[in-house]
This record gives sequence, structure tokens and C-alpha cells, in this order.
Amino acid sequence: MRNTRFAALLGAGLMAVTAQFAGAGAASAAHAAPAAADIREQLERIPGMTVVSVGEKEGFPYYTLTFAQPVDHSRPWEGSFTQRLTLWHKAADKPTVFYTGGYTLATSTTQLTKVIDANQVSIEHRYFGQSRPAGAAGDDWSKLTVWQEASDEHRLTQALRGIERGRWLGTGVSKGGMTATYHERFYPGDLDAVVAFVAPNDANNRDDSGYERFFTTVGTPECRAALNAAQREMLVRRDALLPKFEADAKTNGDTFEETLGTTGRAYEFAVLDQVWNFWQSGTIDNCPTVPDAKTAGDDELYDWSKKHGFSVYQDESLGTNGSGPYYRQAATQLGWADLKFKHLRDVRRYPDIYQPNSVLPAAMRGSYDNAAIAGVDRWVQTRGERMMFIYGENDPWSAEKFSPSRHDSYRYVVPGSNHAAQLAKLPAGEQAQAVETIKRWADVK
Repeated sequence: MRNTRFAALLGAGLMAVTAQFAGAGAASAAHAAPAAADIREQLERIPGMTVVSVGEKEGFPYYTLTFAQPVDHSRPWEGSFTQRLTLWHKAADKPTVFYTGGYTLATSTTQLTKVIDANQVSIEHRYFGQSRPAGAAGDDWSKLTVWQEASDEHRLTQALRGIERGRWLGTGVSKGGMTATYHERFYPGDLDAVVAFVAPNDANNRDDSGYERFFTTVGTPECRAALNAAQREMLVRRDALLPKFEADAKTNGDTFEETLGTTGRAYEFAVLDQVWNFWQSGTIDNCPTVPDAKTAGDDELYDWSKKHGFSVYQDESLGTNGSGPYYRQAATQLGWADLKFKHLRDVRRYPDIYQPNSVLPAAMRGSYDNAAIAGVDRWVQTRGERMMFIYGENDPWSAEKFSPSRHDSYRYVVPGSNHAAQLAKLPAGEQAQAVETIKRWADVK
């Protein structure tokens, strides 16, 4: 629970729309070894692909694109939307990194792209940002599922493989790593390998023992005690600190009526998230900054909290154009950490608030179904091939990990790292081993 619309294309009838969607893969297969000079032409010949602009990145062409996708891949004739993506093209015979940010369009150069000097395709997740159907279809959140997004990515990789002919490796960070894993599970023939960074795996949403264990072992006993005491004091002093929160909300234009409901509920939710956020983005080196809960004044406690994990959830960032689609997925499929907060039980006022539906507008709320994620977990453990998972030792999101199979698949944990765990921060021996594996998968020296 952390802080983390183009018009539909109109077909000329059922047969025309179905042919457009079915033809993308076939069209890509017909493309033969394009030279760099005619990449744009090749892209424009893919049914449903539009070249929005062409720029340059580090001396290579950089294409901003949209691609027509079915709103529902099981009923493609019923409507479509345009999904945003970018292509950074270096050479057709180089490997291609398929980057799924998991949210809006993320275009930074990935760790993997740098390691293997690859082309990079970046895609915006369906129902995020501008990749949301227009009209009533855009409000049908039942089509925001892991299988539907995996199917979007399947169609796109099939469409582009005729242009980028080298090995394809999927990657992503956090929710992007989860999404890359779901793509591999549902369409294992698309990618040659997957490297997922800090990808949570809440395979059993009713069992949060992994998260509970994390918060009783992370860092040092002294740091854990200080953080818990500061968090508790934020609720003990609610009457003194809530007016400060309300003043900040007024200054920032924050409202809560459509999601959490009141400033009191929004304040408590932010306090509950505080220790999680401290470890997600901080390190043990930040422990000395934690104020003494017994002696700190109200201003000192409140100001420290705002800089170390006190994250405000407001209507403006939780609807259709913000992080709302993520919380919809968490509420219905991805799951969430329903922490017990034993040290706060007697000072909480809203005991059932800590779940994703609390931060969603009413129209976006949903019921949880474990089937898809539990199925992915079983598949990764038993049938997944050429999969690598990188986690951070002190990252709460890494408390529930994917367990890779024995089929040329691996898992690494970066010592002392948080949610920004990187290949480059692995111990030298493990780093060399991981890079060697990735290069073998990508067929590069």
C-alpha cells in the first residue's frame, strides 16, 4: 500500500477488427532484416502501429509509438485502445530488452540494457496514463488483469520481433518485475529470458508472515524499537499533530473525500505506512536520525516523519490518472501486506483501513481473487526457465519473493539494499556470475 486515453479505434465491422488484431504477428514475420534507415517504414507497416515521433538517444533513433490493442483479448472484436510505447533501436541483430515499468510509460535506460548493449522497447501498462480505453470501456476495471496485460505484451513482441531479430529479454522493477514475470508465465515462447528486480510475490494474500518476520528482523533491535516508538507516538499525539496535517493538506490542495474519506483517516493511513516507507527508500544509515519519541517535541516528530516515510494519500493522486489503477490491481489480484501493527493496537481508530480499497474511489474498488497469482507462483517454481530475480535484503517488498525453478533460473539478494537493489551492488562473485548468465541468455560476449 505504498505510493507508489486515446479514443478507441473504430473498425469497419467484426471481420475487419479481428483481422487487424490477428494480423500483427503475421505482419511482423513478413519483415525481413530491416536496415536502420528503414525502421520507421517497417514500423508503419505493422497493423495498428503508429509512429508518433522520431528522436535520437545517444546517437541511435528513438521512436515514440502507439499500438492498437483489444480492450478484451478474449473478445477482440468488441473494441480497442491505443497503448503507448517507445523503441530505442541500435541494430537489428543486437538483443532487445523489453521493459515493463508496470505503471505509466517509463523510458529510462534499464540496468539490463546497459549490461548487454541492447535495443530497448518500453511499454505503458494498460489502464495507466494515456493507455486507457476511452468512454465506458475505460471505466470497466474488470479488464485490468495480469492476463490482459500479458496478452498486450505478447501481441507487441510478436509484432516487433521481425524488426528486432536478436534475443529478447524481459525486465522490470517492482511492479514492472512482477508484470514481466506474468508475461513469461502466460506466454513463455515470447521472451528468451526474464530478469526481474525487487518483484514482490504475494502468492497467498492471507499469509503475511513473511512481512511480519521482516519487520522483526530488519536493521538492528535499537533501530526497530526507535521506529516503532516514533510511529506509535504519531498516533498517541494525534490531537496535536492532526491540525498540522490538515494545514499541510490545505496548503497543498489535498482532498480525501473520494477515497479515504476524512483527514483523520488519511492521517492514520500515512502513519501506518511510515516504517515500511523508511526501509523501502532508506537504509540502516538513516537510523540515527530517528527522534527519541519520549523527548521529541511535536514539531520535531512531525517534521522528521514527513522526511522519513510519512506519505500522504490524497484524492488527486489515487484516481484513474494517478496510482489508482495499481491499487485496483492490488485489491483484486496482486494482494497486499495486511500488517498486524501489534504495537499500535490501542492507539488506532480505524482497524480495517489498511487495505487497497481504502484508497480507491468507490467505482474502482473490487474483490480479491487469488487464483491467477497463485498459479504464476506455482509455474515459476516448477516450469519457469531462464528467469532471474534480484532482491534487496532490507527492502520490505522483497520479504515475499519468487522462488525460481531449477531450470537455468536464479535468485540473488543484494546485502543491505532497499527497493533500489541493483546488479552492480551484488558481491563481486555473485555479480560476475549473474552478468555472465545474462550475457549467455542474450548471446553476447
